[in-house]
Amino acid sequence: MSIELKMPALSPTMEEGTLAKWLVKEGDTVKAGDIMAEIETDKATMEFEAVDEGTIAKITVAEGTDGVKVGTVIAILAEEGEDAGSVEAPKAEAPKAEAPKAEAKAEAPKAEEKPAPAPTPAPAPAAKSDGNRVKASPLARRIAAEKGVDLSGVSGSGPNGRIVKADVEGAKPGAAAAPAARSEAAPKAEAAAPAPAAAPTEAKAVWYDESIPHEVAKLSNIRKTIARRLTEAKQTIPHIYLTVDIRLDALLKLRGELNKGLEKRGVKLSVNDMLIKALGVALEATPKCNVTFLGNDLVSYHRADVSVAVSTPTGLITPIVRDAANKALSKISTEMKELGALAKDNKLKPEQYQGGTASLSNMGMFGIKQFEAVINPPQGMILAIGAGEKRPYIVDDALGVATVMSATGSFDHRAIDGADGAELMKLFKELVENPMGMIA
Repeated sequence: MSIELKMPALSPTMEEGTLAKWLVKEGDTVKAGDIMAEIETDKATMEFEAVDEGTIAKITVAEGTDGVKVGTVIAILAEEGEDAGSVEAPKAEAPKAEAPKAEAKAEAPKAEEKPAPAPTPAPAPAAKSDGNRVKASPLARRIAAEKGVDLSGVSGSGPNGRIVKADVEGAKPGAAAAPAARSEAAPKAEAAAPAPAAAPTEAKAVWYDESIPHEVAKLSNIRKTIARRLTEAKQTIPHIYLTVDIRLDALLKLRGELNKGLEKRGVKLSVNDMLIKALGVALEATPKCNVTFLGNDLVSYHRADVSVAVSTPTGLITPIVRDAANKALSKISTEMKELGALAKDNKLKPEQYQGGTASLSNMGMFGIKQFEAVINPPQGMILAIGAGEKRPYIVDDALGVATVMSATGSFDHRAIDGADGAELMKLFKELVENPMGMIA
């Protein structure tokens, strides 16, 4: 009997995905564990493995197809001894007829109330022979055709008087071409029918200037998720920001000494590796900041799992260094190199980026002096790291020059008080300026 291969849920938040690439073709034989396809989820591109043996009889979803719902049949697998050529693709479910009938019945007018026939949709006017053409966006033209609106009688609010979506939505169907007189029956029917609901006043048309050379690219699932989560974070989480200036000289000196000892092992520590360790230690020492706000509950974590922001061609993702406070610096360095490479290839597994108790985002390598990062929900804080630079600094009560960086913590003020956030930032500063305290 043939086996239906369905679009899997490769992450807890996945509702649909993109079938990025097929690695098999119809007629190929597969066994359990073979990689059959690459699927782009809302987080990363992941491999789809076969769990049964058989022959690929039909591929029902072509590669490159996006918006494939979880549970959709994407291929048919013929089992051993079954004729793959005789396997048919599953038929799409026909829509139920009962609902439309009921709807039609409810909307059908009574015999004695004969409403005036709806105006026939008029196509948007074409360019006039004298060269005067109505300026309207393609979307506005389509809506006008559907509503029966004559664009020649509509005033445009877009650039250079261009008619946009909002202008057409507010126009009355057939307004410009309405006949001068109507029969008595038509007004009565119109009075009996409820008036269409007006568009919300806060709704605004989204448009762009099509006259500028441009291209339009469809958002990836990853980019959609980033947009949704960051919007959610800024709209629902009251952020409080705390900034400290930290002297880096001692940390840079220790890093150089450690790297000499690790050279034979092929390990080279980065400043970021040491900052991950420092944040992990600071979080365990200030548990009131290692939390998640749940409305009526507060989750307090007994371990610091630090999510580290990594920029990839498809967007930002945050692989996790588990138990950062108790992990050796060499181990953190090795893990971050592996996780960073997987992230850039969109090959991270869900357990490598889902979870985490707090985040760290470092933009120092881009020369950014200071910034305020958006909290990564459901976490309670994120630490934004700026560039280390030579600055005037008070050293031993005298003005001198030191390598200094600015670090800004963003805290969820629903769960973390300012004093608790300040305690974490103070301890983080102390650990970085006296780094032996975090590796002893």
